Amino acid sequence: MPELPPISRFPIPDPATLPDDIRAQILAVQEKTGFIPNVFLALAHRPDQWRGFFALHDAVMKHDSSLTKAEKEMIVVTVSGGNECHYCVIAHGAVLRIIAKHSQLADQLAINYRKADISPRQRAMLDFAVKVSQQSQAIEDADYARLREHGFGDEDIWDIGAISAFFCLSNRLANLIGIRPNDEFYRMGREF
Repeated sequence: MPELPPISRFPIPDPATLPDDIRAQILAVQEKTGFIPNVFLALAHRPDQWRGFFALHDAVMKHDSSLTKAEKEMIVVTVSGGNECHYCVIAHGAVLRIIAKHSQLADQLAINYRKADISPRQRAMLDFAVKVSQQSQAIEDADYARLREHGFGDEDIWDIGAISAFFCLSNRLANLIGIRPNDEFYRMGREF
């Protein structure tokens, strides 16, 4: 088997040398998942940016919302596919497969969400997320009206847009750094 490429183009700090708060969060993730996702190690190269990144991630992804966890991950995978972010498609695709209990959905969304097995409501949500990601300057009142027709309120629309915008940042950072997805992600949620 060939040697795996490095998980980042930049140095990876030894977790034992990291500030206590970052090390504690990384170890908590490792305990929960059984491994350390490479993004946690790659971003630890810059501890202050690591803290800011994960604080914003948690504020966007973990706050109370009428969007389900699966819908949030659908946005992540769709936007990340459009931005060609290998790491985020693979990592969040694994999360989506597990949460949605649907082994094909993440692959469908990453390639072409318009052909995925989704509802018209989810299609409207993803159309808006992609517009935020690819053409935010073109957002207009009609985009909000379409979402409202599908039952999304203003707070939902904010959440859809904020997740899309945050993952544009995440995708670009992951591509800049060259973060390699953990092998574990490829196998997760493939069989139910």
